[in-house]
Amino acid sequence: MTTEHLDGNALAGPLGEIFAVDITAAIGRCASCGLTGPIASLRVYGPEPGLVARCPGCDEVVLRLVRGPGAAWLDLRGAVSLRLGLPEQRISHDPA
Repeated sequence: MTTEHLDGNALAGPLGEIFAVDITAAIGRCASCGLTGPIASLRVYGPEPGLVARCPGCDEVVLRLVRGPGAAWLDLRGAVSLRLGLPEQRISHDPA
């Protein structure tokens, strides 16, 4: 593992292939220290053999993502929760 890291925005493309919403804007909570913040604030290492995202507060692993041919493995055991913002549903009153 190198000591250089990217911010959590490096996860936007790879996680965008899995989730229908921008996961980097989701608010996560570290299972180790309880720090809460956007996924974009995580420190990301990789890309080979996969991406590892660490908490900026305690440096514990929050997320792991590995891609293979036709499959992806996502490990979130380092996160207590993820809060995702969803678009508001519009109720149409148009009878057509």
